[in-house]
Amino acid sequence: MSLVAVAVVSHLLNLVIIILGLLLMLIVLIQRGKGGGLAGAFGGAGGSSPFGSRTADAFVKITLYLAAVWVLVIMIHVKVVKWDTGEQVNKPQVPAGQT
Repeated sequence: MSLVAVAVVSHLLNLVIIILGLLLMLIVLIQRGKGGGLAGAFGGAGGSSPFGSRTADAFVKITLYLAAVWVLVIMIHVKVVKWDTGEQVNKPQVPAGQT
């Protein structure tokens, strides 16, 4: 992989990590907590779920899957950056006077 390709992949992975992080924040804020949380503001009645009674299980599953994908993408990003820095270290250094 060239340095340009690694830079493009790194930027794309950064974008994916940010989008997944924002989605995770949104899903967590929508979930109904013990005290009702932000989810109670959407439903009108404080004790009811905003999207139905079975959505709590769905939100938990979505949160777990998104968190797993988020961690996996971060691990891939670390490997890409580590590979990039390893390639730069292993390059032979050319003295300034020689081309």
